[in-house]
Amino acid sequence: MILALLLAASVRIGIINSVTGAEAPIGETLSNGYKLAVEDLKKAGIEVDLVSEDDTGKPQISLSALEKLVTRDKVTGIVGPYSSSSANPTVKAAEKNKVPILIPTAAKEELTRMNYKYVFRIASPANGLASAGLDATLALGPAKKLAVVYENTDFGTSTAKTAKEYAAKHGLQLVADEAYSKGSPDYRSTLTQVKSAEPDVVFMVSYVADAILLIRQARELALSPKAFIGGGAGFSQPQFVAERDISEGILASTHWTKDSGWPGAKEFAERYQKRFNVDPPYHSACAYESLRIMAECAAKANNDREKTRACLREGKWDGIMGPVQFVDYDGFQNQNKHPVLVTQVQQGKVVTVYPKENAVAKPVYPFKWK
Repeated sequence: MILALLLAASVRIGIINSVTGAEAPIGETLSNGYKLAVEDLKKAGIEVDLVSEDDTGKPQISLSALEKLVTRDKVTGIVGPYSSSSANPTVKAAEKNKVPILIPTAAKEELTRMNYKYVFRIASPANGLASAGLDATLALGPAKKLAVVYENTDFGTSTAKTAKEYAAKHGLQLVADEAYSKGSPDYRSTLTQVKSAEPDVVFMVSYVADAILLIRQARELALSPKAFIGGGAGFSQPQFVAERDISEGILASTHWTKDSGWPGAKEFAERYQKRFNVDPPYHSACAYESLRIMAECAAKANNDREKTRACLREGKWDGIMGPVQFVDYDGFQNQNKHPVLVTQVQQGKVVTVYPKENAVAKPVYPFKWK
């Protein structure tokens, strides 16, 4: 519960998001989360003056956006950007300018491993996406051989790196290590290499357009492992799930589901679906909670950046993302120690299948093409 009388009447928060460009479909889901957060904050007595910048998914534009927000717009704090590639230079600039920045989803591990005081992240870093997906798969049955297919971006390489480290630690043989250029028109040669290695498990890291094309072409080639696992991002998007001839049975690591059991998660999903006519992916929930927390802290700090940073560092929250607290652990700083869930598409719907305490359905295993 927010005590409105203790809060500033208005806060100015900057948003950096991929509104246009290749990541725009996911950027839209973050924008939807921000819209709902602004409405709820207003009900709680906090007027949010939201200043939004479109980075088009490009790091240099994201960096320029931050500089505008800090110097021209004089925002108290910033939420975003979406992608790891854009976040990488942007968090460095935020630290230099001593403005608090809260990353909603970007997974590259190093973002919260550089001893920065002003950089915070609500979602799990890349290692959580890989370990949860592979933990869930190995719990279903024995597997000996792993293939990793990933885009050669900050997000892709960081998440794939942790999957390969997991394989080495757990005795999985890495039989294919395939990086690809994002947005390529054809992945058949890459997938043919993977098929020839006969993996038990295929772990993929892709944004939504590539996720759809990769799985579609994997079906064409009859690549049939015991499990396909998506490392978040595109495999958790409504556009991917809607491709029912290929999405059925695909597992995906995720930071949030509507049936997680976290306070308000189900109600958020119902409201989101009614408003936008689609189920929310984890990106929407991460965006919502990030903006809510940043705005709360800015209000309590009366728009003072240093006091806002202190509030983020010292505060605790419990909402649609579950318990949130920014702490230092395992080399991370100001990192929320967030649990990663695993979902599966079953009969055209996304259901939580791992871990057991959050699961609402049993996973279908081994994988078979519909």
